[in-house]
Amino acid sequence: MSNAIDRRRFLCHSIASAAGLAVLSTVGTRTYADDDVTPLTLKGNINHSVTRWTFDFLSLEELCQLAAGLGISAIDLVGPNEWPVLKRYSLDASMCNGAELSLEDGWGDERFHSALVDRYLEHIDLVSEAGYTNLICFSGNARGMSPEQGLDNAEKGLKRVLSHAEEKGVVLQMELFNSKIDHPDYLCDNSAWGIELCQRLDSPNFKLLYDIYHMQISEGDIIRTIRDHHEYFGHYHTAGVPGRNEIDDSQELNYPAICRAIRDTGFQGYIAQEFLPDRDHDIE
Repeated sequence: MSNAIDRRRFLCHSIASAAGLAVLSTVGTRTYADDDVTPLTLKGNINHSVTRWTFDFLSLEELCQLAAGLGISAIDLVGPNEWPVLKRYSLDASMCNGAELSLEDGWGDERFHSALVDRYLEHIDLVSEAGYTNLICFSGNARGMSPEQGLDNAEKGLKRVLSHAEEKGVVLQMELFNSKIDHPDYLCDNSAWGIELCQRLDSPNFKLLYDIYHMQISEGDIIRTIRDHHEYFGHYHTAGVPGRNEIDDSQELNYPAICRAIRDTGFQGYIAQEFLPDRDHDIE
């Protein structure tokens, strides 16, 4: 079997399995032949996408072809230079990136505000002109400062760009990461910190990207947090715990129940699959 066919069949398996589990869809017959992918039969309860970086062994063109064929409506974490590829396949850019400096150098540290303000003002315009909505941002690392000081800094810096985002209809979404395993010293490593920032900014154009994988590691209590605080969550990421692999029965999160909870809040945004595919998984 050729490498191209192997990759095609592998991606079909990974995405179809995740979509069928996480989106509460009725999964129809799937064909993994060379040129035929039968779309999933989705209930339409949830808009779903896949993240670009977790399938970086494929070209964006390949990912778009297969995602569109499977009924996936968007690609997450794609920047301006690659948006034309998504548009060729009528796929949404469900979470735009490219304005950030890094995951570590973020809005929680005043030293980076000047550069961040310039970059975000530019990218807010780009996102709006492209017809997209969501633009990711990060708190960055604490580097010895207290959580309260980080909140003060983030509030001060984001207020310099938030009115422009409101004017352009762009929603800034700060991602929640765990600092226990994947992102040591990250400031926005718990939902309470992020929710406090949302309350201070008090704008429909600032939300949290609630990463289910990260928050399971940081604090658990996923479903109750979603039910109680969903108004602050503008986007969701999925992955299995432990390992960040496919969301199957080898891990501890009950994604059908989680997605029912999200659906029942009336959420109209995207749930993006951000798992790392297990390439040793049997797809025969």
